[in-house]
Amino acid sequence: MSGVRTALLLWVWVLALSHGARIIVQDASTSKGPEAAAKNIKIRSTENAKMEMYSVKVDCKVTSRFSHTVITSTALNKANFSREAVFNVELPKTAFITNFSMEIEGQTYVSEVKEKEKAKMEYKKAVSSGQTAGLVRASGRNMEKFSVSVNIAANSNVTFTLTYEELLKRQLGQYELVIRVKPEQLVQQFEIVADIYEPQGIAFLDAHGTFITNELLPLVEKTVVDKKAHISFSPTLEQQRECPDCSGTLINGDFIIKYDVARAETIGDVQIVNGYFVHYFAPILPRVPKNVMFVIDKSTSMRDGNKMQQTREAMLTILDELHQDDFFGIVVFNGYISQWKESLTKATIKSVTEAKAYVSQIRQSGWTNINDALMKSVEILKIGRQDHKLSEGIVSLIILLTDGQPTTGVTNLNTIQANVRGAIGGNMSLFCLGFGEDVSYSFLDVLARQNQGLARRIYVGSDAPVQLQGFYEEVSSPLLSEVNLRYPDNLVNSLTTSHYKQLFNGSEIVVAGRLTDNSLDNFLVEVSAQGFEDDFSVSSQASAQDWNLLYPEQEYIFGSFTERLWAYLTIQDLLSKRGTGTVEEKANATAKALEMSLQYNFVTPLTSMVVIKPDADLGSVGSQIADKLTEDERMLKRLQVQQADTRFRVPQAVTMQRSSYASPRSSMNFVDGDPHFIIELPEREDALCFNIDDKPGTIFNLVRDPLGGILVNGQTIGDKKVAPNGKMNTYFGRFGIVHQTLGVRLEVTTQEITVSQDGKQVKLYWSETASLKGANVDLQVTKDLSLTVNLRDSVRFLVILHKVWKKHPYHQDYLGFYTLDSHLLSPRVHGLLGQFYHGVQFEVKDLRPGEELQKPDATMLVKGHELTVTRGWQKDFHSHTKKGDLVPCWFIHSNGGGLIDGDHTDYIMSGLFKTF
Repeated sequence: MSGVRTALLLWVWVLALSHGARIIVQDASTSKGPEAAAKNIKIRSTENAKMEMYSVKVDCKVTSRFSHTVITSTALNKANFSREAVFNVELPKTAFITNFSMEIEGQTYVSEVKEKEKAKMEYKKAVSSGQTAGLVRASGRNMEKFSVSVNIAANSNVTFTLTYEELLKRQLGQYELVIRVKPEQLVQQFEIVADIYEPQGIAFLDAHGTFITNELLPLVEKTVVDKKAHISFSPTLEQQRECPDCSGTLINGDFIIKYDVARAETIGDVQIVNGYFVHYFAPILPRVPKNVMFVIDKSTSMRDGNKMQQTREAMLTILDELHQDDFFGIVVFNGYISQWKESLTKATIKSVTEAKAYVSQIRQSGWTNINDALMKSVEILKIGRQDHKLSEGIVSLIILLTDGQPTTGVTNLNTIQANVRGAIGGNMSLFCLGFGEDVSYSFLDVLARQNQGLARRIYVGSDAPVQLQGFYEEVSSPLLSEVNLRYPDNLVNSLTTSHYKQLFNGSEIVVAGRLTDNSLDNFLVEVSAQGFEDDFSVSSQASAQDWNLLYPEQEYIFGSFTERLWAYLTIQDLLSKRGTGTVEEKANATAKALEMSLQYNFVTPLTSMVVIKPDADLGSVGSQIADKLTEDERMLKRLQVQQADTRFRVPQAVTMQRSSYASPRSSMNFVDGDPHFIIELPEREDALCFNIDDKPGTIFNLVRDPLGGILVNGQTIGDKKVAPNGKMNTYFGRFGIVHQTLGVRLEVTTQEITVSQDGKQVKLYWSETASLKGANVDLQVTKDLSLTVNLRDSVRFLVILHKVWKKHPYHQDYLGFYTLDSHLLSPRVHGLLGQFYHGVQFEVKDLRPGEELQKPDATMLVKGHELTVTRGWQKDFHSHTKKGDLVPCWFIHSNGGGLIDGDHTDYIMSGLFKTF
């Protein structure tokens, strides 16, 4: 895997509809998503199917690594009635959309970039009034998605034009532009054109395609003259055909352009144009030895999709690529932490062979303890740095590979980030690889950026080992550390990031800034860094350049490319600061990023682009919407795609959860709120939830283990009074906890905790922090927040106190109950919570719209019942006792009917310490 892939996927398919046909032109930077459904859709050229994709053109111009790409597509409706065309695009994750327009019947409709919420309101208003509208929204740091639909009148056409800009990053010694073309039908006019302008000179350039046959190869035209290159590919209709009489197309794969610029062992390339400068720094230096820790997740979920096998396969190759002057270590984790060696080991032939044997034996099981695994890795690296036998110039790296969220040990994401940042202390870099679509990628992204590293999603598939190896190759050859790039303070303001923790072989640092003097003749540039053996320091003078003289025949956007590139990099910097710093710093960064996004017409995570065709007689067209997707929404989107796929094959259930099983340590089942019962299933990375509604004062059995002698009952309380037009909410206000074998009994209320044992009684109060340690029980009270209950060799509970304003007209204080550890309870444990301690088997299928847009319904098969369930969220307060964390779950209606054994009234007890 080499270079950076700016991927553009174009495909077209036709669906027969009752009132016509739909043409979708889709563009994506990966082959996932709707492409999976498209593979099963056959294109039919019949007299009735007269919607035609007439032309597709991709025009890309690159000036000094800054690319400007225009996608233009024209659809013709040859029928005598109107039809709908939908244009979808997925962009490279680092691209910013800058423009979109539709030309319909000679009239052009141009989009506007607005603050996200304003754009959303305008879009909804347009759609509700029956107008044709398209909304573009960035999807954060992963993918950028665009969608628009429009009705095409009879015997008419529509032309879509989309423009985006992106800085091409240098990786592994080259830039790579990949245009993935899958039109799925013949196109009358098909053309790809790329023009590249590099003032340093073009060192090499290659253009080819995965679908390019010997017959198509002569159609790839490329011309390279010193600083310029022109590449084109324009097959005729006949040349696109699979065979002379075939209607299928050969155009199905990747069109790839790779190149690099000429480099010298100097300060790099500095370009000063129109009051802005850009500095490209990529020196030619020998590699630096490294200390590297591989931190590998082996939890149960790593068995899905052969993740563990693929990880082993990739690690065997990666270990072979270690240099003999490198030192390395391996930490493997699930709920427990283990390491190959207690300390760093030099990468000799013998040690690498032993490490490969160790990796080959890794098997998946258990939970996910990310915090302790990373802390152990930092500890090993620190010991290695203190070893006088290791050079001070060696760079230290941690490479974490995981497919899930932390489920044991420290599970609060903010706490883990703080712990790791404090332990690393800026002395090493952390790189995070998130395996699969369901991983908490935003958590890994922040974790890496806080520690001078990168995060990367590894997509589950046959090429996963190649992805892993490619990422390692990208970061495994550090050249310099602590790189500082300096420019005259009196001449520069609004500088982008100019300090980098590390520079890797084959990569490039890019810095831009705004000048206070547009007429300067000399501009001093200095770079200092720490090398392997000696300090690195270079300096040079640069002068302003007149691009009209350099390229007098070129007239397009990049006459002002330095300003737009400066704005692009500045917004990227500001967006990255939203995940770090104080509340005020985050707010200021967000406000400035929004201001610049609007000023430069960039679609970023803070803005949206709206285009509206005011045409009341078209009626509502059901425009498709692109959005910034959460992890849960991405999962639901994949289910919807899978279900769409089954419409063209033999119908089958779409299974969200297969059989669940008891993990080495059971799930954190809890009850909190009104009262909300949550059954977490970390081995499936999902949860079930239900509410119990009954009158205040009712006592329910939560846990009962007749063999272990454990009993937990809870009594409900209600609101002070019912709010106007509201209902009586009930909560738990009192718990009774008994361990008959140990002779321990606890009564927990919102005022106090009473502990009884051997005829003695002790009271603890929520108003002060206290602890009580005994032979059989260990209690810890955190003032006005929580009570932790440890019963010897048995079970661990957490009770959370929710304090409500005393003068609140309706609500009052209440309690939440959490099971932290139940793995020692017997198989006979039961109760509203206890019955789920050893897992539950269920399936979810038939995902469909619910009453609320963000809460779809589905059908659940569980315990012989077929239930209608709703995707929703509940709060888990065990990590954030004040704010809580939102937990996505499948909500079972009617007091958990069909999920719980029997009826909820079967669990009503006659007393707080009664079993009947």
